[in-house]
Amino acid sequence: MSVDYAHLAQTIDSLTSGETDQVALMATIACEVHQSDPRFDWTGFYRVVAPELLKIGPYQGGHGCLVIPFSRGVCGAAARSGQIQLVPDVDAFDDHIACASSTRSELVIPVRDGQGGMIGVFDIDSNQPDAFTPRDAAELDAILQSAFRQT
Repeated sequence: MSVDYAHLAQTIDSLTSGETDQVALMATIACEVHQSDPRFDWTGFYRVVAPELLKIGPYQGGHGCLVIPFSRGVCGAAARSGQIQLVPDVDAFDDHIACASSTRSELVIPVRDGQGGMIGVFDIDSNQPDAFTPRDAAELDAILQSAFRQT
């Protein structure tokens, strides 16, 4: 099964139109994306709460790590570099943080507010190896940019 990204984008847009509260946006996006594809085992946000520090935000799935420094793991790499991290095998990623032992692959997308400031990262884990494609990354990045442009 693949995600109907046009429908997902339209649904998220209709649910969040005019919303400027970042936590409300994060909660709604995490829920909708998580439900859109069975590959998505854990779906959520880590928020920038201090220089070089992420803390867990709204998510769907089992528990996540509470705190991630920019210097550690896939989420830290996305926050530190400002670049999407598409990791087909988390065991091959140097310094991967195993918040859940079932995670096999990961997609992390930096999230910016309307002024371009880094507000967090959107993290999707899968219990399947090589679960994510460049199309997943591009489509989800576009959804996030659209949703957070007014914040």
